[in-house]
Amino acid sequence: MRKVLILGGYGNFGRRITLALTKKNIAVIIAGRNKEKAEKFIATLPGGNVESAIFDVYKELSRQLQLVKPEIVINTCGPFQESNYDVAEICIEHGVHYIDLADGRNFVNGISVLDSFAKQRNVAVISGASTVPCLSSAVIEKYKNEFSEISSLVFGISPGQKAERGLATTQGIMSYVGRPLKPHAGNQKAYGWQDIHLQKYPELGKRWMANCDIPDLDLFPANYGIKNIRFSAGLELGFLHIGLWLMSWLVRLRLPLNLPRYAESLLKISDWFNRFGTADGGMHVIIGGKDKQGRVHKRSWFIIAKNGDGPQIPTIPAIILAEKLAINRLEYRGATSCVGMIILDEYLHELKEFNIITKVA
Repeated sequence: MRKVLILGGYGNFGRRITLALTKKNIAVIIAGRNKEKAEKFIATLPGGNVESAIFDVYKELSRQLQLVKPEIVINTCGPFQESNYDVAEICIEHGVHYIDLADGRNFVNGISVLDSFAKQRNVAVISGASTVPCLSSAVIEKYKNEFSEISSLVFGISPGQKAERGLATTQGIMSYVGRPLKPHAGNQKAYGWQDIHLQKYPELGKRWMANCDIPDLDLFPANYGIKNIRFSAGLELGFLHIGLWLMSWLVRLRLPLNLPRYAESLLKISDWFNRFGTADGGMHVIIGGKDKQGRVHKRSWFIIAKNGDGPQIPTIPAIILAEKLAINRLEYRGATSCVGMIILDEYLHELKEFNIITKVA
């Protein structure tokens, strides 16, 4: 059985991936800079072949790959919005498969620059193995045959206030709040965390939403010919959502406000209000267009996660892909985004033990 090295293995997403892979009897090495945190996490695991490697991924990765000799690396060390491809390139040089949970638009869209190198070294390099663009594309793949043409896609994510939030995710969002987003299908002028609106979810009610920057905005028009696409995210508590919207205006008005620098403090402040929220979140995907007979057609898909199980959803693609690579069931070689790499049924199968349901209309 091949070994999987998880960068950030005791973090918000890393520990969920570690637990899932150990349940599948896959050997895991969790990597990070804090030995105490790594050992404390390992002590909570129910057994399995798990060890730790304590190092700085940005300084010592090449040497550690030689020492621990993994066949697969999963990179959870965001934010990826301003990252380069050094980690992926080092993995390719060592002939190691690479998977990341990136949601940075330019990062995921640009991963194909490593395609030739990855093919030369006979490895898979897969970026965006997360809710977007992996789950979102799986939903489109599931229902696209109902359509002769997909003209619009409206989708988004609203986590519960009490659901665990990582610093890297917060930093990623803060990097584009109030800033102009790169033009995309049907939206030539959009700004991060603006265009606020309410989205109704089954069992959750209405949630405030606002613009977010993700790889799908470029990938989906190219892959599915979608003419108008809109992605948004939201905070469960309206006053926190509106507060961040007001901050977006300060940035848009070019006040000297460096929100990513304050991400940790803003995250702590948000946690003060947890008692006013729930641990229930959701995602919506609404596909619009024409059916096979040329009539107007719409398909609405929702996934609802309760009791804090929402953060399990972004980890599933990395788990599935790592398992397939570990047992030689993934033949793909090269560098690509995770669009269309996992079908919806296998994605949902991995979530069956959690308090997560789907609704289709």
